[in-house]
Amino acid sequence: QVTLAESGGGLVQAAGSLKLSCVASERTFSDHTIGWFRQAPGKEREFVAGITWSSDDTDYADSVQGRFTISRDNRKNTAYLQMNSLKPEDTAVYYCAARLNPFVVRPSGAYNYWGQGTQVTVSS
Repeated sequence: QVTLAESGGGLVQAAGSLKLSCVASERTFSDHTIGWFRQAPGKEREFVAGITWSSDDTDYADSVQGRFTISRDNRKNTAYLQMNSLKPEDTAVYYCAARLNPFVVRPSGAYNYWGQGTQVTVSS
């Protein structure tokens, strides 16, 4: 069982930056692929970015490519999402998720463990 806790959300103006963190409760965090997802009001949860356990592969949604960067530090059981050039349409609750599998995939159903989410609000 892996417990995940996100932090770093908040209110920011358009074009600003935020860095989200996702801390895992278990040392087995390093065995898991991590994904970041988001859900805006009235919309389905969508994939944002993912990273393999060794950081040798990452994937980004087209909407965030070039603006967001996913990373992880297995020594700290922590994954990060650096978000730059934020837009109002990035406003959502952001979740991190983990799966015990070496590949990054986009369907949310492929992830076994989820955090509670952190709110990101981008004002225009």
